Amino acid sequence: MTSVEVTINSLVKAYKLGRIEVQALRGLSLKVEAGRMVSIIGPSGSGKTTLLNILGGLDRATAGTVTVGDTTLTELAPSELVGYRRDVVGHIFQALNLIPTLTTEENVELPMMAAGVPRSSRLSRTKELLSIVGLSDRQDHKPDELSGGEQQRVAIAAALANDPPLLLADEPTGELDSVNARMVTDFLVKVNRGLGKTVIMVTHDQNVARVADNIMRIEDGTIKASLTPSQIAGPEVSTSYLDQLRKRVVELEAQMKQLDEDFKAGRINGDEYAEHRVRLKQIRAGIQDELQRQGVVG
Repeated sequence: MTSVEVTINSLVKAYKLGRIEVQALRGLSLKVEAGRMVSIIGPSGSGKTTLLNILGGLDRATAGTVTVGDTTLTELAPSELVGYRRDVVGHIFQALNLIPTLTTEENVELPMMAAGVPRSSRLSRTKELLSIVGLSDRQDHKPDELSGGEQQRVAIAAALANDPPLLLADEPTGELDSVNARMVTDFLVKVNRGLGKTVIMVTHDQNVARVADNIMRIEDGTIKASLTPSQIAGPEVSTSYLDQLRKRVVELEAQMKQLDEDFKAGRINGDEYAEHRVRLKQIRAGIQDELQRQGVVG
């Protein structure tokens, strides 16, 4: 099963805060066709993350129904939700949820270990996924040895480990600069269009939102508008993607030069110098790799 249709009818989620009942979702209805990519936008507290948590089997609805493929999610018992979360849905969180002591390869392999996949199949699948997200040469690196964009791409690979038909992304670019955000967004589009996955993504960034087929605006726990990408498109940015990448490389080289000067002047110690310089070089290497993927040499 490559992708699934998602149908939400009159979804309600209420929380009790003391004697007060707060409704995060107020009869929300939404249909996402199989293989489509949908962005969810809206102000903070509008119910975006609550919706994703229910779709991902991490939270239970108060009322209403959610159907994912042939499964009525809202009728599943807690024990059945374990299998649903393992086999049907992949999660990409802003907080990443990578295990810091594991390598890139091990973080991607972990969900397959939980599913009982044989080792030979795990290694083959991990190699395939790291190739898809452009991190084959980073397989032995741990999360703190990767840039923010690279870490998020590891998270995408891990979310795809068990080949789920539905991918949920909660602010996947929220902690990234514009260049890394573009890289991660491009890979999500690749997952949707190249692998055929159904993708539902929450984002506050309109530039990220408009890569989807449709954009749904949530306010006060309900869908207020269904938009096309052109309806939320702002003024075109005059700087091209390649120019952004090149500009970022120049900025990083300037930061490394300043770091060298601070170390020589005694403003930072050797440990601080080494730590910051390694991180800046890793970020620069990731951007240079992306430049090469875009066909830029030198």
